[in-house]
Amino acid sequence: MTRSTAIPLARTVPQLSRRNGRIRPANRIVPEEIPVAFSYGGSTHAVMMATPADFEDFATGFSLTEGIITEPADIESIEAVETPEGYDLQIALRDAQHEALVTRRRHMAGPVGCGLCGIESLEQAVRQTPSVAAARLSLTPGEIAQAVALLDTRQPLHAETRAVHGAGFYTPEEGLIAVREDVGRHNALDKLAGAAARQGYTGASGAVVVTSRVSVEMVQKTAILGSPFIIAISAPTALAIRTAETAGMTLVALVRGDEFEVFTHADRIVAETPHSAVTHSEATPPETIRPTKRTSHVA
Repeated sequence: MTRSTAIPLARTVPQLSRRNGRIRPANRIVPEEIPVAFSYGGSTHAVMMATPADFEDFATGFSLTEGIITEPADIESIEAVETPEGYDLQIALRDAQHEALVTRRRHMAGPVGCGLCGIESLEQAVRQTPSVAAARLSLTPGEIAQAVALLDTRQPLHAETRAVHGAGFYTPEEGLIAVREDVGRHNALDKLAGAAARQGYTGASGAVVVTSRVSVEMVQKTAILGSPFIIAISAPTALAIRTAETAGMTLVALVRGDEFEVFTHADRIVAETPHSAVTHSEATPPETIRPTKRTSHVA
């Protein structure tokens, strides 16, 4: 995580704590949350409440998962402009992408402030999800467990506050290549999508690992990234399961150590072999693979 502003990522606040039947003054570290606007060609497209970090990844990932761009090179520049209310991410697109966005805006019924604003029908609310059925990635049970274990050790803001979501991108060859945190689970996944794309990774080469529940938007964003796997600590929704099934995506959830539940396309999970032991000790810093106690995560 890279702090993008002078605003701290977390603050210490006073509170009253009840312990052992007694109430005492105490302090708690809580995450910061600010409005972040996405502006294209000088016009605001959406505003999110977010952690003030990783703005370039956020702008790139949001643009990808919203279908505004198809690759990071479609963005010419990103500038984070501080305002009295928060930050405005001013994104300059290539001419073709800019013209396509202008045309798209003309067909919107209203202003866009979230994933379901500016639509004209219920059918548009459940947007078509790209298929990832052709992706050839497979994982062993040990790799699934390792992906979650690694994510546990790569969330410094969550370790400090116990109040943010995490999203990571895991490949069998390199382990966990990127992790992003945010107060919003969709934001964390957008930041991760941007980070992976900017590093040159294709979604089909790895699995998305998240600490939150799996809603339909998380499945859709994972499919747009191109990953055939979403692995989660919490449970999925019924619509998320149906969407993953249709998209050809393997949905693994409720991961606890080496135990987990598979809801769709279990054929991508293959048996362990003598050569499939998962350490990634060279690809991942040693401190990221120490055994850690399982902690609770926000849903």
